[in-house]
Amino acid sequence: MGEVIGGELYVSPRPTSLQVRAASRLGSELGGPFDRGRGGPGGWILLDKPELNPGQDILVADLAGWRRERMPELPEVAAFTLTPDWVCEVLSPCSVAFDRARKMPVYAREGVKHLWLVSPELRLLEVYRLQNGRWSVLGAHVGTVTVHAEPFEALALELGALWER
Repeated sequence: MGEVIGGELYVSPRPTSLQVRAASRLGSELGGPFDRGRGGPGGWILLDKPELNPGQDILVADLAGWRRERMPELPEVAAFTLTPDWVCEVLSPCSVAFDRARKMPVYAREGVKHLWLVSPELRLLEVYRLQNGRWSVLGAHVGTVTVHAEPFEALALELGALWER
């Protein structure tokens, strides 16, 4: 997969089955109550692997979400210029440095309000909120605990479901 940051092309290998499984499970867990409003508050549009085009950059988030008050309907586009309200990156040993050092600053610059980093290898969920242009860590959750993580704190998210093989 290719992404462009600051005019430079970065090519990443395809994710492993652990990363794909964690992203799929997380999207499924959040999609029902938040995107479709089944058993939850609704109010979101959640997408897997959307292309984001902030300025001259081209990024592909593992998962991203927009509050419906900002994006009432899903536009028929190949890439989004409207900044997501939430982004999740599923880390792999090959992507962790790129996601942290290159993508996180772009997400902050563009005003993404919430960022999650998920590491299937470490069984870790890191939750961030953008405050005054900088990322503040709201929590780091390890193992199979159940969490209520911003901005989806209405859901009791069982992390163990993300790590199942």
